[in-house]
Amino acid sequence: MLSLKDIKELQSSGKARRTMGLFVAEGIKIHREAPADLIEQVCASESFAKEHADVLAAFDNKTLQIVPDNKMKSLSDTKTPQGILTIMKKPVWEMESLLGKPSPFFLILENLQDPGNAGTILRTAEAAGCDGVFVTEGTVDYYTPKTIRSTMGSIYRVPHLVVPDVHSLVADMEGRGIAVYAAHLKGQKTYRQVDFTKGCAIVIGNESKGISDGLAEACTELVTIPMQGKIESLNAAMAAGIMMYEAAGQRAGE
Repeated sequence: MLSLKDIKELQSSGKARRTMGLFVAEGIKIHREAPADLIEQVCASESFAKEHADVLAAFDNKTLQIVPDNKMKSLSDTKTPQGILTIMKKPVWEMESLLGKPSPFFLILENLQDPGNAGTILRTAEAAGCDGVFVTEGTVDYYTPKTIRSTMGSIYRVPHLVVPDVHSLVADMEGRGIAVYAAHLKGQKTYRQVDFTKGCAIVIGNESKGISDGLAEACTELVTIPMQGKIESLNAAMAAGIMMYEAAGQRAGE
């Protein structure tokens, strides 16, 4: 069983999460949605254990750790702890099984830094029917506490992989007939003028810098999201949502 020190490190350290292959999901909702085969351990406060004995009934003394309320507060990443932490194994997905899907729909994130944006995008990807999300190594860790909370459980269900070489990924996709469209201010077409009905991927760049020049050049096509007023750009999660729902609508024949 992990020590409280280990759990605290998993909450605060990306290195610890990578080394142990684990992460911490905080809260009762995300605990209820957790796949049973990925649950490594549960840590609950004494008051939570008294109030929610039914939630903890499936766990024995090898997987359940009850701690005083004040210790739970020190382990929690939130100001108002719900009293339960679920220590999870990271889900694993295979690149080839995703890329080999017929007419797939993907999202590629390059160097996003905001945990809330990253989590919201994964949640939206599930809602829009996205088959998988690929992220560059410079993108925020999807297993930080804030990102996990922002996904609202999608962290378990939407395939997401870190790719060491995004240019090779794009080349591989295009070689398979998967068109790669990047949201970019220099695009010649709007997002409504491209065909998302076949295999496709949408690229969203860094919040402040956008997509790197090298990646923009590698993409099949650059597309814009028309804006009025004096706005120069949209929030990354908003831009991703607009394009994903256009793709979802086209693919549904709407």
